Amino acid sequence: MVTNGVRALEALADPTRRALFETLARGPHPVGELAALLGVSSSAVSQHLKVLLAARLVMRRPVGNRRFYSLDPRGLGDARDYLEQFWPSALAAYAAALAEADPEHGPG
Repeated sequence: MVTNGVRALEALADPTRRALFETLARGPHPVGELAALLGVSSSAVSQHLKVLLAARLVMRRPVGNRRFYSLDPRGLGDARDYLEQFWPSALAAYAAALAEADPEHGPG
């Protein structure tokens, strides 16, 4: 089953979407500004934003006839929650590697 945490990570795997996400971390922008900042077409930005919206990484707010995009903390929280499930086993593997590298100072 694909969770939204996985969807968020998949969305950020694309370099253009990641650049959009990082740009929006600095503040809201309309599509045209994002396209100019990243040097890609407005239609390409719109397609990438559609994926980021589906992953709940960005949200849009209408202002007059423009739509401003900003970060949506829900998708980032979903990605964090997904990754946190692996944290205990990652720490255990790290502790085991340390113990193996230096058996005199390892646990036990």
